[in-house]
Order: sequence, then C-alpha cells, then structure tokens
Amino acid sequence: MSHTVYDEIPNLSIREMLILKLLSESGETYGLDMVKQSGGRLKRGTIYVTLDRMEDKGLIESKLEQLKSDKGGPTRRLYSITGHGARILAVWERPLVIGNAMGETTA
Repeated sequence: MSHTVYDEIPNLSIREMLILKLLSESGETYGLDMVKQSGGRLKRGTIYVTLDRMEDKGLIESKLEQLKSDKGGPTRRLYSITGHGARILAVWERPLVIGNAMGETTA
C-alpha cells in the first residue's frame, strides 16, 4: 500500500471542521456564540467537550475573558484557531482531500 502526504493529515469530525471554519471566519468567539452561528449544527451539550478535545490537539486555543471592574458575572472563555488548526482546515478544504476522504478517486 502506498503512503501519501494525505495519510499524515489528522482526521477531523464534522463538528471539528465546522468549529475551525467558524473560528477562521470570525476570529475569537465564545462557545455559545458558535452554537448560535452554526444554525443548529452544534449543540450546547457537546460544544465544550469538542472544544476541549480540539484544544488538546492544538487546533484551537482559549483564554479567559478580561472583565471590566464595573461588570459582574462569571468570566467567559474566548476561543481562537491556532496556526496549526488553520493549516489543517486549509488542507481539508481542498477538493482532492475531501474527495479522498469520501472514497472518491481522481483521474
């Protein structure tokens, strides 16, 4: 069996790909904002588990929001895509990779 550069590309779930796409388009954002932006494709109950897993993989990073002293309430976590995540997304968006992942062949 031949080895190609595409064998080195990490697999992404549909959720992970959607999150990377949202973050690449909007920059830093909150988990619940991504749920709203996804049009129902992401759910409140699974977004943070997915975000934690993606952060462990180095695809995204997060930081705690800096609250102004006059505002109360809990701090929120802002998420952004990493350079690694952006490169992986760019590769997965290429038609050849998407076709190969779906079992299609090119002539």
